[in-house]
Amino acid sequence: MNIECPAPRHEDERVLLGHGAGGRLTAELLDTLVLPALEGQPGPLEDAALLPGHPDLVMSTDSFVVSPLFFPGGDIGSLAVHGTVNDLAMRGAQPLALSVALIVEEGLPLSELHSVLRSLGKAARAAGVPVVTGDTKVVGRGAADKIFINTTGVGRLDKALRPSAALARPGDTILLSGPVALHGTAVLSTREGLGFDSEIASDSRPLHRIVRALAPLGPDVHTLRDPTRGGLAAALNEIARDASVALEIEEGAVPVPVPVASACDLLGLDPLTVANEGCLVAFVSPAAALDALAAMRSVPEGADAVRIGEVLPAGPAGRVLLRTLVGARRVLDMPLGEQLPRIC
Repeated sequence: MNIECPAPRHEDERVLLGHGAGGRLTAELLDTLVLPALEGQPGPLEDAALLPGHPDLVMSTDSFVVSPLFFPGGDIGSLAVHGTVNDLAMRGAQPLALSVALIVEEGLPLSELHSVLRSLGKAARAAGVPVVTGDTKVVGRGAADKIFINTTGVGRLDKALRPSAALARPGDTILLSGPVALHGTAVLSTREGLGFDSEIASDSRPLHRIVRALAPLGPDVHTLRDPTRGGLAAALNEIARDASVALEIEEGAVPVPVPVASACDLLGLDPLTVANEGCLVAFVSPAAALDALAAMRSVPEGADAVRIGEVLPAGPAGRVLLRTLVGARRVLDMPLGEQLPRIC
């Protein structure tokens, strides 16, 4: 997503600049340009949409432009599968089928293309979702950066689950399925050739099995969200906004691997705003919190699940508070922009 130039060159002319936008800038672009043009329905922007006339089906689409194509823990091919499967899962759906569209730059070595496609196919098979259709376009040199991938997924809703960003409620317990900031720091380390002593690998993986494990809890599971661009901070702020609630998170409860914390400190990054591709946050009723935590930990993808906070019984709607390691509270804001462009 590009960002809108704040100073148009002419009264009726605006331009798009930059590699990416996150948080408030993306929201402004959607609200002022994309949704009005497409006559989008008002309401929370979910990771996947219910299909009109088919109440048990959801659909999601995403485009992947990550640079570099290959990074510790994954590549653009596996990332494309995981990202779309996860968007379906955040609406409580299990994946049924994927489409894959490739935009390939002229001159890309066939060996690299083969590696990407082999990885994509392997990831789809491991997730149990077939690739049923697709498209390939080759563009001239400089018209794309090696390869861009668009994936669209269709999934079937679990009958018991109807999670939505708007359904978080006062008193809810907030659970996190695993460590944060692995994906963003892994990609940045490879892109910039930083060579951290301790290798940091992306957490890219499918999350639908965690959601399947949560399904028996049914309506006690209110909200699911995978904190990708903008990290945990962006995901929590979006939920607080859409549900009109206030949240409080314990900084010491959020798992940040030591090598990741060191890398972020070195680079001046906040781990809470760095992208993830293999963890989710779940808002569940307090009575079901222990069962939900046990369910998440029952599958490998959620083995490190923890409780990180709660929805406050009262407070300014849309506000996220962070209780720091020293016991103070500060507001955890929505990231103003994307710190790490081309991350997914």
